[in-house]
Amino acid sequence: MSPAGDPMSPAARPDEGRTGRPRVAVVFTGGTISMIVDPAAGGARPVLDGAALLASVPGLADHADVVPVDLGRTPASHFTFAGLLGIAAATRTALETDGSLSGAVIVQGTDTIDEAAFVYDLVHDDIRPIVVTGAMRSADALGADGPANLRDAIVATADPALRGEGVVVLMGGEVHAADSVVKLHASATDAFGSPDAGPLGRVDGGRFHLLRRRTGRRHIAGRVGPVPPVALFVVAVGLDGGEIDAAVAAGARAIVVEGFGSGNTSPAVLAAAERAMDAGLPVILASRAVGGAVTPAYAFPGGGATWLRAGAILAGHITGPKARVAVSLGLASGLDRAGLAALLADPA
Repeated sequence: MSPAGDPMSPAARPDEGRTGRPRVAVVFTGGTISMIVDPAAGGARPVLDGAALLASVPGLADHADVVPVDLGRTPASHFTFAGLLGIAAATRTALETDGSLSGAVIVQGTDTIDEAAFVYDLVHDDIRPIVVTGAMRSADALGADGPANLRDAIVATADPALRGEGVVVLMGGEVHAADSVVKLHASATDAFGSPDAGPLGRVDGGRFHLLRRRTGRRHIAGRVGPVPPVALFVVAVGLDGGEIDAAVAAGARAIVVEGFGSGNTSPAVLAAAERAMDAGLPVILASRAVGGAVTPAYAFPGGGATWLRAGAILAGHITGPKARVAVSLGLASGLDRAGLAALLADPA
């Protein structure tokens, strides 16, 4: 659930800087927003550092004083759990050492921004928000969206209305909760959405507009140790679950299955999952659809009801990759099966 405290109370708001403007930490990690096309390499490569990205945003000083934290230029497709937890730790340190900050922005690549933001959200326990942003077009592209996204992320972070909302993703002027945001298009600038709940807010004309509040947040308390291997299996026509058996043999500590629709598979896939559960592994059932929840609506062999009766944990509305994030960090923090089930359940 969200951290305690009234996000709108004057006592909860940080002091503004000496300039009278809000102060926002901006953590730079790379991504398309930092890239320029290299003709010799045949594509975009990360080049720009945090200072260069800030310099690309006109009128930024009108909105906030920025405290930059530069962590390098890593493509989002290269991230590991250790790397993401390191970014989360650096962001936490920036917030803890400067109580005047309104919150933090994390700038990164969009390939894994939905998973990364969920990692940050699970371990974030400060009432001040973290806004994750990036770009769909490289910095030298016609109509580059990076500068506007960075400005809008800083605007949203500085607004007291976003306090208490945890970690969110801002792209194309829309603000989405970390647990609900998905990437809907490979290259469009409006690639992100929240199919089930819709956006939390928007930035328009240099101002943040809150549309709704999150009903709750999944959260992992305490230390997160080394992250164990968790396999993700996506069902498709004709697959028999052999990949599940192979993952168990390779040492996976849990299995996440993205089923059809509301959580259905062939009987053979369920049988492989049952073998994994017999071996002591938690098995989580999610949906490969980007919207909707897994339910025990169907009782035919391989239907969601038969998965539930077999002992699988249903992942609610979150996607398979996000269910894998939750299970991976949950196991790394010592959660048992009951703890994992509570973590995966949709917040009330």
